[in-house]
Amino acid sequence: MLRDVSLEIAEGEFLTILGESGSGKTTLLRIIAGFESATSGELWMGRERLDQQPPYRRRVNTVFQHYALFPHLTVEQNVAYGLRVAKRPETEIKERVSAALEKVQMSAHAPKKPSKISGGQQQRVALARALVNRPRLLLLDEPLSALDANLRRQMQVELKSLQREVGIAFVFVTHDQEEAMVMSDRIALLRSGELEQVASPREIYSRPATAYAAQFIGHTNLLKAEVQGGVARCGTLSWPTQLPDGQALFSLRPENIRVSTGATSDGAVRLDARVTQHAFHGATELIRAQSTDGQILVVRTSAGAAAQDQLALEFSPLDATPVRESPERN
Repeated sequence: MLRDVSLEIAEGEFLTILGESGSGKTTLLRIIAGFESATSGELWMGRERLDQQPPYRRRVNTVFQHYALFPHLTVEQNVAYGLRVAKRPETEIKERVSAALEKVQMSAHAPKKPSKISGGQQQRVALARALVNRPRLLLLDEPLSALDANLRRQMQVELKSLQREVGIAFVFVTHDQEEAMVMSDRIALLRSGELEQVASPREIYSRPATAYAAQFIGHTNLLKAEVQGGVARCGTLSWPTQLPDGQALFSLRPENIRVSTGATSDGAVRLDARVTQHAFHGATELIRAQSTDGQILVVRTSAGAAAQDQLALEFSPLDATPVRESPERN
């Protein structure tokens, strides 16, 4: 169930609806497309109210997770299907289908059946079929989830490039945070049917509004502190803050914690810790370190930088970002 969702999508924007399973992502997409009706609220595109119109009258097209291509039709016939249903002139159909296939680099595969092309190519055909109708808004419901990891990364770049080329707004649904960070102009993070935060990928990562946003987008350390007189204290750690006196919660990203190389940097918060776990990530390592007072921190370092069991760590107070508590939601 969606509650109090208010979103404004700019012309030509790539907006990603991000959230875990059951957060309401697909429901929101279906309401925009007209496949479901909201019990309250309004839906507008420019000066045109959409929620009072049937789906076929909205200049909105959807690319689904399963591409739903007709197996008995060729690539060209699949792309042309909607135009033929709309009884467009045959010369117009040929021109628009040819242009759509060229845009997604599938012209050479026009005579093939869907079973004869790869998953990535099928996705391009589904995109061409949606774009040939010249929508003002394209909805994409986890369209990359069926692809293998390497092809998925390739298609992320291609899809973003295609969106820039066609110049229309894309609303992309995913539960994959990395996918959202790579492709989006803005991310709308949904949690249990409510918007948790709407911001650019950079802002939502570096300045998460809530503890949930901080934990959902990447790794983070949540530090519960007591603020008194402009100083936040969390166990033996302390750093200056402009927050008022009282309890506070801070997000500290693993890459913002450094292995100290000697003298502590000016103003840096320093702690001694024991490494309890290593996770190898190629060029980097994610380690769990326990401070002398029992505080557990996740730290991202370059590979091999934390070879010792005992480490001196430090971080800048500016990297400890205040976040709101995230209450439980049903």
